[in-house]
Amino acid sequence: MSRYDEIKFRAVTTLQRRVANPLQRRMPLQTLLETTGRVSGQPRRTPVGGRIVDGAFWLVSEYGEKSQYVRNIQANPGVRVRVRGRWYTGTAHLVRDDDPRARLKQLPRMNSTVVRAVGTHLLTVRVDLDDTP
Repeated sequence: MSRYDEIKFRAVTTLQRRVANPLQRRMPLQTLLETTGRVSGQPRRTPVGGRIVDGAFWLVSEYGEKSQYVRNIQANPGVRVRVRGRWYTGTAHLVRDDDPRARLKQLPRMNSTVVRAVGTHLLTVRVDLDDTP
């Protein structure tokens, strides 16, 4: 990661952790990804942008394996996703051979624009849902 990318990562993640995420988690229709903390074992809820397609929830991580929720997935792939106020359980997979920029074109536009703008190591994540709409 270049020095510029590292500075951008720290600035964006600090803003997300302290301001944006706490506000977004309270919004009833915000899409959330709930992982299990790899150290604490506690539920960790992260606002994400994504979409359910053919029984799977797709999203793109802006910082790839450096994202805390991705590290949690690596330790325990069992997750929950809240979409339009409804919770779904599933198993998350890191899809390294997927083109994350092409995937972003299929996902919600506003979130995809932000991920493209601030992301440095894009990584596609697929959650195979146990119970789909």
